[in-house]
Amino acid sequence: MKNTRVRRVTVSVAVGAALAGVSACGPSGSGKDDRSAHRTSTHVRPVAALRSVEKTTDGADSAKVESTTTMGTLMTMKADGALGWADGLTGNLTITYTGGLMADTMRQAGATSMPARYLPDAYYARMGDTFAEQADGKHWIKYAYDDLAKLAGGLGAYLKDQMQNTTPNQSVKLLLASGDVRKVGAETVRGEKTTHYAGTVNVADLAAGNSGLTESQLSDLKKQLTQAGVITETVDIWVNSQDLLVKKVEKGELATGRMSSTAYYSDYGVKVAAQEPPAGDTADFKDLIKQHGDISGSSDSSSGPGATS
Repeated sequence: MKNTRVRRVTVSVAVGAALAGVSACGPSGSGKDDRSAHRTSTHVRPVAALRSVEKTTDGADSAKVESTTTMGTLMTMKADGALGWADGLTGNLTITYTGGLMADTMRQAGATSMPARYLPDAYYARMGDTFAEQADGKHWIKYAYDDLAKLAGGLGAYLKDQMQNTTPNQSVKLLLASGDVRKVGAETVRGEKTTHYAGTVNVADLAAGNSGLTESQLSDLKKQLTQAGVITETVDIWVNSQDLLVKKVEKGELATGRMSSTAYYSDYGVKVAAQEPPAGDTADFKDLIKQHGDISGSSDSSSGPGATS
């Protein structure tokens, strides 16, 4: 495996595992600016209901998650596992790349499926033997969020912010902050009776208003979002009679094609335990980048459109 391929794989995994965590939970938003509350009375009831859903889901602390994500020609992936959010995002997912450029990159690295562990200050991805041969025999890659923030300017800072703040109720917050929330009606999801809500959000505006990024980082991020063709996305959520999120779907358009993310939630309150992999079998992201290429200089197609989630 050549040095450029090591760098490409390392960056691809960084973006892919981050997107898996964010897609499973939903991008971070804020309920502080619930503009829809100021619209006509037909919106009042959905807003009140969603505030209850946001609070109840947040208080559940953990859940089992199944998600699928498509990012144009960049990738299609599945994630399955359990995540907790009582004290930062923690948990375990198995991520499988099923299509796109990132699947091709991972196939060249010897595996299209990998376990990922999420801890409050970093996440870890386990690679195959082919990759380990180029990383001093180490199978795991550690991505500290502080190091991730150095990846691709505003994108890295945004991913760090998302990974440290994301929870499943963020999709609910997105709708509350969008100013465009409506009740679609009663529907059945996997045999469970639910209520369907939907709306449209402006991605760049929400990123600007609801993240801890600096002015320079936000400028970088908005430029990347514009280049990727991201302006708005639709958000649909389904909640059960216990005011818990059961399903969420986010869709939008990218310069490279259509973006969509679907996640199902179950077994709220499930016990979640994630541990750091053995230090002797773990390579550090920043060290791999130093050895095989500069972080800020990375311009692989595998790392670009990932800003959109």
